[in-house]
Amino acid sequence: MKTLTPQIIAEITGGKYIGRENDHNIPVKGAVRDDHDVKQGNLFICIQGENVDGHSFANNAFKAGATCCLAEKILPDAIGPYVMVESTLTSIMKIGEYYRSLFDIPIIGITGSVGKTTAKEIIAAALEAKLCILKTEMNMNNELGVPLTLLSLDEKHEAAVIEMGIRDFGDMEILAQMVRPDIFVMTKIGYSHILELGDLHGVLRAKTEAFAYMKPAGIAVLNGDDELLLGYDPKMRKITFGLDEHNDVRAANLITNGISSVNFDIISDTGQFHVKLPAYGSHLAALAPAAVIVARLLGLTDEEIRKGFMSYAPVEGRSRVISTGGITLIDDCYNANPNSVKAALTSISALPVRRIAILGDMFNLGEHSEKMHSEVGAFAAHSGIDVLLCQGDLARLIYEGYISEGGSKAHYYMNMTELMEDIPGQVKKDDAILVKASRGMRFEKLLPVISDLKVE
Repeated sequence: MKTLTPQIIAEITGGKYIGRENDHNIPVKGAVRDDHDVKQGNLFICIQGENVDGHSFANNAFKAGATCCLAEKILPDAIGPYVMVESTLTSIMKIGEYYRSLFDIPIIGITGSVGKTTAKEIIAAALEAKLCILKTEMNMNNELGVPLTLLSLDEKHEAAVIEMGIRDFGDMEILAQMVRPDIFVMTKIGYSHILELGDLHGVLRAKTEAFAYMKPAGIAVLNGDDELLLGYDPKMRKITFGLDEHNDVRAANLITNGISSVNFDIISDTGQFHVKLPAYGSHLAALAPAAVIVARLLGLTDEEIRKGFMSYAPVEGRSRVISTGGITLIDDCYNANPNSVKAALTSISALPVRRIAILGDMFNLGEHSEKMHSEVGAFAAHSGIDVLLCQGDLARLIYEGYISEGGSKAHYYMNMTELMEDIPGQVKKDDAILVKASRGMRFEKLLPVISDLKVE
């Protein structure tokens, strides 16, 4: 068992151990930032937030079973040992980097402007047919979530699949220094965080910072359907995936079975085999070849990969299908950018029913924001969306773009209340409804409204 102790944590972080002398070598297993998540032996991270000070919950954490706390200030009433450091965030990253170095197992890093969470889940599903793996849970893909994930590593794990999300230049460098991926998967260079990164070349530059932290024997698994990634040289072995014929591993002969499954062939120079993913969305076929590449590199057979794919399930807010009350609700409201919205519209357009898209603002698109919202509206019209409902200041441009391209029926709402009140009158039995917007729009509020509808 690879363990940390309060003494080791103090040495790694340059912090000061405070507590009984006999407690400095107690094993620490895993780390959490919320005292409600504490398990026996955890390290509790005291984080000073804008509204809540995690230091106030240290004793709650100890009572729940925490072995030690990481703090930025004296805990005068602490009932257990803690390490005081200058910055708990900087320190947990140092701890995560150290702890990852104790494991000699394949680490797969995943990034991209679109599809990284889906790719993570598909890769994990494939690998779990044979291996015990650790994967990123929920949205823990930033400078805090990544080290917390790494600290969940255990000797039982045979591989790890780590999602790595960034907002600005230098973020990937911080994450890669901790993760040190052996295989690095890149799904797409798109318009996410274009406000900070400037343009698509900036997005590429920011995300490829990871390659400086990989060994020469590392492997880059890149989406060859993406022009920038196809032309990028990572200075190491590169394997491409996607739908286009020039890719090393590709998906072809796609058949979608409504909301129940996606079927396709995986083709490479070693031949082809047929697979099925029991989930909704044609976009899955473009990401599955990446999972095949990773799984083959880790020694899985095609039959094992096929079996693993059958266990795939989407996570909440990512093309999750909810069938209720005679309608099909597609919950894709976790986040949105032009690439992901267009992919979602493409998937719903394959359904042989009346299609409703409820779309909101896409944030952080910089000077091209208005143009991109208009283009999404035009794309919705050309995708065969039967009814478009839009809410948000920028979403008015989606609405106008849809109308300008001959969209059949559209409504724009000044606020969320208006939208919620009008939804029941827009929905009919057997409709498929897509809900998608940037996270700050809080479109998840619409899900219970739609789910509770009684339609004839």
